[in-house]
Amino acid sequence: MTVFSGNTDPGADNTSNSITHILYIMKENPVTLIAFALFGFYVLSALFGQQLVPYDPLASDSENVLQPPSLQHWFGTDPLGRDVFSRVISATRLDLLIAVSAVAISFVVGSFLGSVAGYWGGKLDIILSRTLDTIMAFPIFVLAMGIVAALGNTVENIVYATAIINVPFYARLVRAEVNIRRNAGFVQSAKLSGNSDIRILALHIFPNTLPPMMVQISLNLGWAILNAAGLSFIGLGVRPPTPEWGIMVAEGANFIVSGEWWLAVFPGLWLMLAVFTFNLLGDGLRDMVDPRQRT
Repeated sequence: MTVFSGNTDPGADNTSNSITHILYIMKENPVTLIAFALFGFYVLSALFGQQLVPYDPLASDSENVLQPPSLQHWFGTDPLGRDVFSRVISATRLDLLIAVSAVAISFVVGSFLGSVAGYWGGKLDIILSRTLDTIMAFPIFVLAMGIVAALGNTVENIVYATAIINVPFYARLVRAEVNIRRNAGFVQSAKLSGNSDIRILALHIFPNTLPPMMVQISLNLGWAILNAAGLSFIGLGVRPPTPEWGIMVAEGANFIVSGEWWLAVFPGLWLMLAVFTFNLLGDGLRDMVDPRQRT
């Protein structure tokens, strides 16, 4: 009788190899490690920030109005006596929720449209391409303003507007990648093996589009946060008194001249650091999902 020992589960081996690959990428690229550390900080702030902040972000205190940064109030207080640090941390959940939701919708819709147009081509490709070109002909922020102004400035409409303006980026990128690979050798081999077109597209071609898509996702997350903050800044975004970085910068801008600089500076720095973090994530995510890097 033959006795087999050791781990024979291929799924466990794949998981172990993936973790080893991720750790290797982070070790070889310290910038990626820093980016993921900052990203983890923002995620933790979004999940647990509201429970850990020292003050209620919506509670006003007339005795501590416009107090400068101190040990008691790290980022100072606003005109209503609310703690700026607590509001900045609490706003992380809403801003990340808007950005992640919008990018997820645009990724799914754009990937589907781009895959269909790139693989089958023909009139469908022409119609989708012209439609996406029409969307991209408008300045993206102006288009987002128009959509939110028409639908109403709610969180859901901000997500939809941000998703719509980002769909063409994913659709065009996926279309180009699929169009290049649809006649490749491994695709022809899969067809001869009896695979359907949908299976070939989903399991053989689309995974090869993910490395450049990871870069696009990280960039779009930063753009989505800026878009949401910009809409709030001009009064078309989240409504006060909800903590949101764009609203806080807009409200604080009126007090810079009188010397209360902390009202706009700290939310602005938090917003800038978030966009910077997502921009740095792109290269690391691309290396992690690129099959050519797993050697």
